[in-house]
Amino acid sequence: MALPIFYDKDANMSLLEGKKLAVIGYGSQGHAHSLNLKDSGLDVVIGLRKESKSWKKAEAEGLTVMTTAEAAKAGDVIMILAPDQLQGELYANDIAPHLEAGNVLAFGHGFNILYQQIVPPEDVDVIMIAPKSPGHMVRRTYTEGNGTPCLIAVYQDASGKAQDYALAWAKGIGGARAGVILTNFRDETETDLFGEQAVLCGGVSELVRAGFETLTDAGYPPEIAYFECLHELKLIVDLFYEGGINYMNYSVSETAEYGGLVKGPEIIGKESREAMKKTLEEVQNGTFAKNWLLENKVGQPSFNGLRRQSENHPIEKVGVELREMFSWKK
Repeated sequence: MALPIFYDKDANMSLLEGKKLAVIGYGSQGHAHSLNLKDSGLDVVIGLRKESKSWKKAEAEGLTVMTTAEAAKAGDVIMILAPDQLQGELYANDIAPHLEAGNVLAFGHGFNILYQQIVPPEDVDVIMIAPKSPGHMVRRTYTEGNGTPCLIAVYQDASGKAQDYALAWAKGIGGARAGVILTNFRDETETDLFGEQAVLCGGVSELVRAGFETLTDAGYPPEIAYFECLHELKLIVDLFYEGGINYMNYSVSETAEYGGLVKGPEIIGKESREAMKKTLEEVQNGTFAKNWLLENKVGQPSFNGLRRQSENHPIEKVGVELREMFSWKK
């Protein structure tokens, strides 16, 4: 059964008029939500740490900035868009003491609710509005008169209007122009984490590096390996985006289509699929969340080491040099 999809005509943004919308965090998603809501005519305040580098930036863009605690106290709807690993402590210290019955607590991702890092009181609505795009695209598409598809979910409906509030917020940030899909916190969180790890960030990056290494180890020039395994990936992803895998196959040469259909299942074979299942299991049973939260408690040593390895891979050096020569990039 298809999930319900809503559009502008299904959302009543007047529900948010006259309310103070507190956005906690001003990163990728925080700045996009805030500016889009402001441009939709709603009353937005930003909650940040006093020492945050984003404080002056938000003020320069015409927004009212307060400390996190002040914004939570002032807000009728409090949207938490700080990094996942910081939200639990932020909520306990600065948000929970100021929540009142009838408030709406909102999230852009279900991580902290699903893994019980945040346990809200029963007299507030708890909703999620999750654009399926990085924040800069949420902002850019809005300014162009379009929008980014969003997922919404209701975890707790104290007022009886929680879903309506989620739809109103989605409309305010432009999501209802593109389409808003109703889901739940568990499905959003688990599929999002799995997709990032197995395909979008982990899987694709490792596939690109492995292809590059295979060619360079065989003696091919790194510049050619870069183009074949990384640069041209955008062309394929754009075709995926436009019309799916069949459209990509239709658009490339028959040689490429045949080679992909024959060799793709060998490259992503049984071992890879078993690894994907294990990755999903660790998302579902909380192992990944536990490890990530622990990694942050001890100062991210493993994370920083892995990040340095990625930054120092030969494909990065070649890429920097090649991109400097691209006239279209300038």
